[in-house]
Amino acid sequence: MKPFLREKVPSGIDDIPNVTAYEAGYLVTKNSGWRNFRPVIDTQKCVGCLSCYLHCPDGVIFRKDGKVAIDYDFCKGCGICEKICRPGAIVMEAEK
Repeated sequence: MKPFLREKVPSGIDDIPNVTAYEAGYLVTKNSGWRNFRPVIDTQKCVGCLSCYLHCPDGVIFRKDGKVAIDYDFCKGCGICEKICRPGAIVMEAEK
């Protein structure tokens, strides 16, 4: 994967990109359905710190309309976002 080159180093939260900083390459097919648990965000508890975004190994967490969202098509259900979320806004729920 080749990272996008940035001319400006981020100096604040608004400078962080809303999506992953890598070109599409490996994640071009949807999750194969083997995920047992999926993360669910409580938007009332979420403070928008984007720690989950920064630690997500699959790059499926993004901002949409000022709120954090998850692309469940590519989420593997690893639970790292739940562990890293200090306000406890992310909870892993059983897949239905």
